[in-house]
Amino acid sequence: MKTALLLVGAIFVSVVVPNALAQAYPTKPIRLIAPFAPGGGTDILGRIIAVPVSVALGQTVVVDNRPGAGGAIGAEMTVRAEPDGYTLIMVSSSYAATSAYQNVPYDPVNGIEPVVLIGTTGLIMSVHPSVPIKSVGELIAYAKASPGKLNYASVGVGSVTHLMFEYFKLQTKVNIVHIPYKGGGPALSAVVGAEVGITAISMVPTFPHLRAGRLRAIAITSGKRSGLLPEVPTISETVPGFEVIHWYAMWGPKGIPKRIVARWNKEVAKVLFSDAMQRQMKAEGLEPGGGPPSQFQQIVKRDVEKWRRVIKEANIKRAD
Repeated sequence: MKTALLLVGAIFVSVVVPNALAQAYPTKPIRLIAPFAPGGGTDILGRIIAVPVSVALGQTVVVDNRPGAGGAIGAEMTVRAEPDGYTLIMVSSSYAATSAYQNVPYDPVNGIEPVVLIGTTGLIMSVHPSVPIKSVGELIAYAKASPGKLNYASVGVGSVTHLMFEYFKLQTKVNIVHIPYKGGGPALSAVVGAEVGITAISMVPTFPHLRAGRLRAIAITSGKRSGLLPEVPTISETVPGFEVIHWYAMWGPKGIPKRIVARWNKEVAKVLFSDAMQRQMKAEGLEPGGGPPSQFQQIVKRDVEKWRRVIKEANIKRAD
């Protein structure tokens, strides 16, 4: 009898206690990787969302900037992390572009655990005020008259900014030279400082510079004009069919327990659709995301396929 009771007790400890511990998530701070330098969209949005989610989860969400290789360094760190819900990553559409451009050591669609789509917007094509370009038509004319004279700043080699400009060059037959940086913050600073003539970065970090007159917007890459900048035309108004949607999302290592993914999806959605965040996202020109994790996974699949086609058609040499 005593032996039987000990056996039952042992089974209870080995099954129930670990299960109870597993249900206690989170029990320590959570790392949210931002794969670009401070000042870019993933960094800014990551920090905005981290505060209310920290309160909801009862643990601090720490934003950890890991720039380099167009975001691939941060992505690989996340893929290799333990799938326990304590390491996630905030990515932008550059994740799909980089995955198409580089030979990354992970499956960008099926080798991750999608968590939630944060929001969508367009990239704002903007120039330094001293650059004599005020429209896409003038950009094309200037680039054709002076091939190779104009430089563009990207957020990294293989990033969505890089491939977007190469797609633009393919469609318009112009020659604009690529200058890569480690994130949206450094790329914008380069244009604000007149080191480079033009860039195309998301609304989130770009708008303050536009408002202050440090940059001039000439177009947006989305299919329709932004309610925040209704006077700024789409590129497609000059180059029919041209469209690049910029998005932000979260994912983690493959195998994170579904209940943890569901918790994050739910808490982030609450933040996105709160009155305060709705006002902030509207001010940043972002359409809120939300929805099931599979929605984000389908967007990644679509964009990776698109950028692989662009890379092939533009004869861009993929990174090994």
